[in-house]
Amino acid sequence: MSYTNASIGSGSRTARRVEFGRTYVVRPKGRHLATVVWLHGLGDNGSSWSQLLDNLPLPNIKWICPTAPTRPVTVLGGFPCTAWFDEGELSEDGPNDVEGLDASASHIANLLSTEPSDVKFGIGGFSMGAACALYSATCFTQGRYGNGTLYPVNLKAIVGLSGWLPAGLSLVNMMEGSHDAIGRAASLPVLMCHGLGDEVVPYKFGERSAQILSSVGFTYVMFKTYEGLGHFTVPKEMEEVCLWLNARLGA
Repeated sequence: MSYTNASIGSGSRTARRVEFGRTYVVRPKGRHLATVVWLHGLGDNGSSWSQLLDNLPLPNIKWICPTAPTRPVTVLGGFPCTAWFDEGELSEDGPNDVEGLDASASHIANLLSTEPSDVKFGIGGFSMGAACALYSATCFTQGRYGNGTLYPVNLKAIVGLSGWLPAGLSLVNMMEGSHDAIGRAASLPVLMCHGLGDEVVPYKFGERSAQILSSVGFTYVMFKTYEGLGHFTVPKEMEEVCLWLNARLGA
């Protein structure tokens, strides 16, 4: 496992510049067939997930675990912590920090764009990291970020654990009538997992997000429900993630 230093990322030339933290890399133990960027949750960093991912039976995946910028977060009363974007109270039609989402999605795409062209690319995450992964999926399908800048990489798999889809209702409006976007959505498999006991990101937000994705053309959305699971992950869930990724990425 290795790491790289902080970098600057932005979804456009005119957007504010944000500083991302340390990026941890778990190199494949076998043949490098896929690269997955995995995104931590609110207040966490790339290190904790890199240690868990390093022990998964997926020898042909390279894991890249970046650390989000430190920023004031509205839901925490403005307290600064690592966050992929600013977030208030969860709401299906609430305001979204599109600028922050674009900056993080751009940073993730930049990490993938330096990978070998003959490997498959995926994005996954937990909680707010899952939200950012799902947002990246919508950028891929539309071919551009929310600010209009072209999205540069070809995604093959998305995983979201205990998360939600930011700007879900806006996605419905943007996807309507776009045959190219619907075609790309149909080609991108999505795995979402959520616990019924989640008190941080309530189950209904994960379930509704999966429904929205399916309604706009994501043909291969698998939504897994876990009885008694709160806002954390368990071995059974990670075992299913491994099986799903192995089938989608051949890793």
